[in-house]
Amino acid sequence: MINQQRSRRSLTAQAFWLLAAKTLGFAFAFALPILLTRTLSQNEYGLFKQLFLITTTAVALLPLGFGMSAYYYLPRESDPKRRGQVILNILLFNLLMGAAACLVLIFWPGLIAKVFRDPGISSYVPLLGVVILFWLFSSFVETVAVANQELKLATIFIVAGQLTRTILLLGAAIVFDSVQALVYAAMIHGAVQSVALMWYVVTRFHGFWRAFDWSLTFKQIAYALPFGLAGLLYTVQTDLHNYFVSHQFSAATFAIYSIGVAQLPFVGILRESVSSVMLPRISYLQEQGQTREILMLMANATRKLAVVVIPVYIFLMVIGREFVTFMFTSAYAESWPIFALNLTLLPLSLLDVDAVSRAYERHRFFLVRLQIVICIMNVVSLWFFIGRFGLLGAIGVVVGLNLIGRVAMAIRFSLVLGAKPRDLKLFKDVGKVAIASIVAGVLCFFVRSQIMSSYQRPIVILTGCFIVFAALYAGAILMLGVASNDERQKVRLGVQRLHRFVYGRQQQPATD
Repeated sequence: MINQQRSRRSLTAQAFWLLAAKTLGFAFAFALPILLTRTLSQNEYGLFKQLFLITTTAVALLPLGFGMSAYYYLPRESDPKRRGQVILNILLFNLLMGAAACLVLIFWPGLIAKVFRDPGISSYVPLLGVVILFWLFSSFVETVAVANQELKLATIFIVAGQLTRTILLLGAAIVFDSVQALVYAAMIHGAVQSVALMWYVVTRFHGFWRAFDWSLTFKQIAYALPFGLAGLLYTVQTDLHNYFVSHQFSAATFAIYSIGVAQLPFVGILRESVSSVMLPRISYLQEQGQTREILMLMANATRKLAVVVIPVYIFLMVIGREFVTFMFTSAYAESWPIFALNLTLLPLSLLDVDAVSRAYERHRFFLVRLQIVICIMNVVSLWFFIGRFGLLGAIGVVVGLNLIGRVAMAIRFSLVLGAKPRDLKLFKDVGKVAIASIVAGVLCFFVRSQIMSSYQRPIVILTGCFIVFAALYAGAILMLGVASNDERQKVRLGVQRLHRFVYGRQQQPATD
């Protein structure tokens, strides 16, 4: 059970380790396509993205959200035996689902070839089944550490996992220069992650395999299944456009499209870090009936996310074309319009009530109904818009349905929390951040035009615009009073510690 002192700890302090880990993890994950686009041909890169699209979809779909039940039950269970069984149930479920997927792909590899335009993909599918087995089983390693409130160790798991994945895949691409080598590298990475997971659960939940209670198992299933179905439908919603594009276009064209949507992991860094920390706390507050505290916690989290998300969105809308060509070479310049439309998902990510929806389990069937409606709309819309607008039609459908889903969720759970129109003032700082970002963006646009009249190199444009935007945004934030006195004090203390670290070390020899 989360104690009262833990429930009052700063959200920023709790999220720091996860945010730092996911930021580093994103850096490694983001570096991989940058390097692979320079190592593989466009067709090979497209094939690689299609293979790992299958893997990531399977890893997201097949667990049915069962692992997320650890966030709900571990904070509520004080009996070590029952806590151990919560973990055992999840491990067994993930193992069974991964093994089932592996066997299907080994014995019926032709199923995948019917979806993708390139029939040669079938030769990789049996190997991909093994990758899915390892990746799905080991995907619980981060979740269990966070649910067990070991955020520093979760940081290590996230960073180490992304680092080893990047090194193995990039090494395979450079040394062997083949897509098959990349699949084998992914298999090795999954095996290493599985070993790390087993080490953690054995050392933290001693004898977790010894106790078993069917009643707890059924409770976990009853809790997780509606969320799992909603998550399954949400994954279909978010991934289906990739399958439509892969079916309609060649692997080389899919490579262009995949670069256009490659920035989505950035959304997950902030949202998942804060949401993972908030879920145990909201679960505790919900159990105590403190709905007002939940609303204030959500407002505080949205405010802190907005300080980063909104300026990044505005900045990338100004210099996005140069950003794409600098990162992925001019061969992928056609990805810019897709990238620009896809950026809309950044501000939409602020409408996030996922942690609240999971804490209020009695409303879980609303998620299922909502996702069923959106899923049906998704299929029809993709079929209609891709045929008429091509790649832009696909990403336009994604953005539009994302907006519909998030607005519906926000309205529903605002009512659940008893929010009133006057509570909008809790989000006033989000408006201030938007104003500061827009002002900085407009001035940055004129600076970009001036730089481009003399320099055409993307790195020069990016550097100049970043300096101008950052200075203007920071100044506007201070003028508008977005930062609280406590936050200002923390920044001053941080600067003082950095100053002592740098200059104190330099002055030390002189005092000896």
